[in-house]
Amino acid sequence: MSARLSDYDYELPRELIAQRPLERRDDSRMMVLHRAEQTIEHREFRELKTFMQPGDVLVLNDARVLPARRFSDDGAIEFLFLERLGPTRWKCLVKPGRKMRVGATTKIGGFILRVERIMPDGERIIALDEGFDPYAGGSMPLPPYIDRLSDESDTARYQTVFARTGGAVAAPTASLHFTREILRAIPHAFVTLHVGPGTFLPVRSEKIAEHRMFPERFSIPAEAANKINEAQRII
Repeated sequence: MSARLSDYDYELPRELIAQRPLERRDDSRMMVLHRAEQTIEHREFRELKTFMQPGDVLVLNDARVLPARRFSDDGAIEFLFLERLGPTRWKCLVKPGRKMRVGATTKIGGFILRVERIMPDGERIIALDEGFDPYAGGSMPLPPYIDRLSDESDTARYQTVFARTGGAVAAPTASLHFTREILRAIPHAFVTLHVGPGTFLPVRSEKIAEHRMFPERFSIPAEAANKINEAQRII
Protein backbone atom coordinates (compact mmCIF):
# COMPACT_ATOMS: atom_id res chain seq x y z
CA MET A 1 0.00 0.00 0.00
CA SER A 2 1.35 3.39 -0.99
CA ALA A 3 2.23 5.89 1.74
CA ARG A 4 2.17 8.90 -0.62
CA LEU A 5 -0.89 11.15 -0.61
CA SER A 6 -0.68 11.95 -4.34
CA ASP A 7 -1.17 8.27 -5.21
CA TYR A 8 -4.75 8.56 -3.97
CA ASP A 9 -5.76 11.56 -6.10
CA TYR A 10 -8.79 11.06 -8.32
CA GLU A 11 -11.42 13.19 -9.99
CA LEU A 12 -14.86 13.18 -8.35
CA PRO A 13 -17.37 15.37 -10.24
CA ARG A 14 -19.32 17.52 -7.80
CA GLU A 15 -22.60 16.65 -9.51
CA LEU A 16 -22.12 13.03 -8.38
CA ILE A 17 -21.99 13.99 -4.69
CA ALA A 18 -25.54 13.58 -3.36
CA GLN A 19 -26.70 16.63 -1.41
CA ARG A 20 -29.82 14.93 -0.03
CA PRO A 21 -30.38 11.35 1.14
CA LEU A 22 -32.77 8.97 -0.58
CA GLU A 23 -36.23 8.73 0.96
CA ARG A 24 -35.52 5.16 2.07
CA ARG A 25 -32.13 4.57 3.66
CA ASP A 26 -31.71 1.06 2.30
CA ASP A 27 -32.41 2.11 -1.31
CA SER A 28 -28.76 3.18 -1.43
CA ARG A 29 -26.49 1.39 -3.84
CA MET A 30 -23.93 -1.10 -2.53
CA MET A 31 -20.76 -2.05 -4.38
CA VAL A 32 -19.73 -5.67 -3.90
CA LEU A 33 -16.17 -6.79 -4.58
CA HIS A 34 -15.76 -10.51 -5.27
CA ARG A 35 -12.12 -11.03 -4.37
CA ALA A 36 -11.71 -14.53 -5.75
CA GLU A 37 -13.09 -13.59 -9.17
CA GLN A 38 -11.69 -10.04 -9.03
CA THR A 39 -15.06 -8.70 -10.17
CA ILE A 40 -17.36 -5.91 -9.01
CA GLU A 41 -21.14 -5.78 -9.04
CA HIS A 42 -23.63 -3.17 -7.89
CA ARG A 43 -26.49 -4.16 -5.60
CA GLU A 44 -28.84 -2.42 -3.16
CA PHE A 45 -27.97 -1.99 0.50
CA ARG A 46 -31.05 -3.90 1.65
CA GLU A 47 -29.37 -7.02 0.20
CA LEU A 48 -26.53 -6.88 2.74
CA LYS A 49 -27.73 -10.04 4.52
CA THR A 50 -27.15 -12.00 1.30
CA PHE A 51 -23.41 -11.55 1.73
CA MET A 52 -23.23 -12.44 5.43
CA GLN A 53 -21.94 -15.83 6.55
CA PRO A 54 -22.74 -17.98 9.62
CA GLY A 55 -20.63 -16.76 12.53
CA ASP A 56 -20.39 -13.18 11.25
CA VAL A 57 -20.88 -10.27 13.64
CA LEU A 58 -21.39 -6.74 12.37
CA VAL A 59 -19.84 -4.09 14.66
CA LEU A 60 -21.66 -0.74 14.64
CA ASN A 61 -20.94 2.65 16.17
CA ASP A 62 -23.89 3.96 18.21
CA ALA A 63 -22.45 7.48 18.69
CA ARG A 64 -25.02 10.25 18.38
CA VAL A 65 -24.19 13.50 16.59
CA LEU A 66 -24.82 16.65 18.60
CA PRO A 67 -26.21 19.86 17.03
CA ALA A 68 -22.90 21.59 17.72
CA ARG A 69 -22.78 24.04 14.80
CA ARG A 70 -23.63 27.66 15.59
CA PHE A 71 -23.27 31.01 13.84
CA SER A 72 -22.61 34.42 15.34
CA ASP A 73 -25.55 36.82 15.43
CA ASP A 74 -24.17 38.72 12.44
CA GLY A 75 -23.65 35.48 10.48
CA ALA A 76 -19.94 36.20 9.98
CA ILE A 77 -18.45 33.50 12.23
CA GLU A 78 -19.14 29.76 12.30
CA PHE A 79 -18.47 27.76 15.47
CA LEU A 80 -18.26 24.02 15.95
CA PHE A 81 -18.40 23.26 19.67
CA LEU A 82 -16.12 20.31 20.36
CA GLU A 83 -15.57 19.89 24.08
CA ARG A 84 -16.76 21.49 27.29
CA LEU A 85 -13.77 22.43 29.45
CA GLY A 86 -15.68 24.07 32.28
CA PRO A 87 -18.96 25.82 33.12
CA THR A 88 -18.16 28.73 30.77
CA ARG A 89 -15.27 27.45 28.63
CA TRP A 90 -15.38 25.39 25.43
CA LYS A 91 -12.96 24.14 22.81
CA CYS A 92 -14.18 25.08 19.32
CA LEU A 93 -13.34 25.08 15.65
CA VAL A 94 -13.93 28.56 14.23
CA LYS A 95 -14.27 29.83 10.64
CA PRO A 96 -12.83 32.12 9.47
CA GLY A 97 -10.06 31.93 12.06
CA ARG A 98 -8.53 35.26 11.03
CA LYS A 99 -11.53 37.07 12.53
CA MET A 100 -11.22 35.35 15.88
CA ARG A 101 -7.74 36.04 17.26
CA VAL A 102 -6.97 36.04 20.98
CA GLY A 103 -9.20 38.58 22.71
CA ALA A 104 -11.70 38.83 19.83
CA THR A 105 -15.37 38.72 20.77
CA THR A 106 -18.68 38.04 19.08
CA LYS A 107 -22.22 37.18 20.13
CA ILE A 108 -24.56 34.22 19.69
CA GLY A 109 -28.13 34.75 20.82
CA GLY A 110 -26.98 37.85 22.66
CA PHE A 111 -24.38 35.90 24.70
CA ILE A 112 -20.77 37.10 24.45
CA LEU A 113 -18.04 34.68 23.29
CA ARG A 114 -14.38 35.63 23.69
CA VAL A 115 -11.25 33.86 22.40
CA GLU A 116 -8.95 33.03 25.32
CA ARG A 117 -6.35 30.95 23.54
CA ILE A 118 -5.48 29.45 20.16
CA MET A 119 -4.29 25.85 20.20
CA PRO A 120 -1.43 24.62 17.95
CA ASP A 121 -3.94 22.98 15.57
CA GLY A 122 -6.03 26.13 15.32
CA GLU A 123 -8.77 25.19 17.77
CA ARG A 124 -9.98 28.07 19.94
CA ILE A 125 -10.55 28.04 23.68
CA ILE A 126 -13.68 30.17 24.07
CA ALA A 127 -14.95 31.88 27.23
CA LEU A 128 -18.75 32.20 27.26
CA ASP A 129 -21.33 34.15 29.17
CA GLU A 130 -23.01 32.11 31.90
CA GLY A 131 -26.21 30.41 30.76
CA PHE A 132 -25.13 29.88 27.16
CA ASP A 133 -26.09 26.45 25.78
CA PRO A 134 -24.28 25.71 22.48
CA TYR A 135 -26.77 22.99 21.54
CA ALA A 136 -29.90 25.11 22.02
CA GLY A 137 -30.58 26.38 18.52
CA GLY A 138 -27.59 24.53 17.10
CA SER A 139 -27.59 22.68 13.78
CA MET A 140 -26.06 19.44 12.57
CA PRO A 141 -22.42 19.77 11.43
CA LEU A 142 -22.75 18.39 7.90
CA PRO A 143 -19.56 17.29 6.09
CA PRO A 144 -17.79 19.92 3.94
CA TYR A 145 -18.74 18.11 0.72
CA ILE A 146 -22.42 18.81 1.45
CA ASP A 147 -22.77 22.22 -0.13
CA ARG A 148 -25.75 23.53 1.82
CA LEU A 149 -26.76 24.51 5.33
CA SER A 150 -28.37 21.86 7.49
CA ASP A 151 -32.12 21.97 8.02
CA GLU A 152 -34.74 20.24 10.15
CA SER A 153 -34.66 17.03 8.10
CA ASP A 154 -30.96 16.54 8.88
CA THR A 155 -31.72 16.22 12.59
CA ALA A 156 -33.00 12.72 11.82
CA ARG A 157 -31.29 11.81 8.56
CA TYR A 158 -27.73 12.81 9.51
CA GLN A 159 -28.02 10.29 12.32
CA THR A 160 -28.06 6.50 12.32
CA VAL A 161 -31.29 4.75 13.34
CA PHE A 162 -29.42 3.25 16.31
CA ALA A 163 -27.66 6.43 17.52
CA ARG A 164 -27.98 6.75 21.29
CA THR A 165 -24.74 7.95 22.94
CA GLY A 166 -24.29 11.70 22.42
CA GLY A 167 -20.84 13.18 21.88
CA ALA A 168 -19.84 12.94 18.20
CA VAL A 169 -19.36 15.93 15.89
CA ALA A 170 -19.87 13.81 12.77
CA ALA A 171 -21.93 10.75 11.93
CA PRO A 172 -20.47 7.31 11.20
CA THR A 173 -21.62 7.83 7.63
CA ALA A 174 -21.15 4.23 6.46
CA SER A 175 -23.97 3.30 8.85
CA LEU A 176 -26.53 5.84 7.63
CA HIS A 177 -27.97 3.26 5.21
CA PHE A 178 -29.02 0.79 7.90
CA THR A 179 -32.67 0.34 8.82
CA ARG A 180 -34.13 -1.44 11.83
CA GLU A 181 -35.34 -4.21 9.50
CA ILE A 182 -31.80 -4.88 8.30
CA LEU A 183 -30.47 -4.91 11.86
CA ARG A 184 -33.07 -7.46 12.98
CA ALA A 185 -31.82 -9.85 10.32
CA ILE A 186 -28.08 -9.58 11.04
CA PRO A 187 -26.10 -10.47 14.21
CA HIS A 188 -24.50 -7.27 15.47
CA ALA A 189 -22.81 -5.54 18.40
CA PHE A 190 -22.64 -1.88 19.37
CA VAL A 191 -19.54 0.06 20.39
CA THR A 192 -19.21 3.82 20.83
CA LEU A 193 -16.63 5.92 19.01
CA HIS A 194 -17.17 9.67 19.23
CA VAL A 195 -16.03 10.95 15.84
CA GLY A 196 -13.92 14.05 16.48
CA PRO A 197 -12.90 17.22 14.62
CA GLY A 198 -10.06 15.48 12.79
CA THR A 199 -12.62 14.05 10.39
CA PHE A 200 -13.12 17.56 8.94
CA LEU A 201 -9.43 18.33 8.46
CA PRO A 202 -7.67 17.49 5.17
CA VAL A 203 -4.46 15.49 4.97
CA ARG A 204 -1.84 18.04 3.89
CA SER A 205 1.38 16.04 4.22
CA GLU A 206 2.55 14.16 1.12
CA LYS A 207 3.83 11.43 3.44
CA ILE A 208 0.67 10.03 5.00
CA ALA A 209 2.55 8.78 8.06
CA GLU A 210 3.34 12.41 8.96
CA HIS A 211 -0.34 13.37 9.18
CA ARG A 212 -1.29 14.19 12.75
CA MET A 213 -4.34 12.28 13.95
CA PHE A 214 -6.69 13.66 16.59
CA PRO A 215 -7.58 11.45 19.56
CA GLU A 216 -11.16 10.16 19.78
CA ARG A 217 -13.01 8.72 22.77
CA PHE A 218 -14.43 5.20 22.57
CA SER A 219 -15.99 2.53 24.75
CA ILE A 220 -16.67 -1.18 24.23
CA PRO A 221 -19.32 -2.70 26.52
CA ALA A 222 -18.60 -6.15 27.95
CA GLU A 223 -21.55 -7.66 26.05
CA ALA A 224 -20.19 -6.32 22.75
CA ALA A 225 -16.66 -7.51 23.57
CA ASN A 226 -17.96 -11.04 24.20
CA LYS A 227 -19.84 -11.12 20.88
CA ILE A 228 -16.79 -9.84 19.01
CA ASN A 229 -14.45 -12.35 20.65
CA GLU A 230 -16.77 -15.24 19.83
CA ALA A 231 -17.35 -14.21 16.21
CA GLN A 232 -15.86 -16.23 13.37
CA ARG A 233 -15.66 -13.09 11.24
CA ILE A 234 -15.93 -9.45 12.31
CA ILE A 235 -17.40 -6.91 9.90
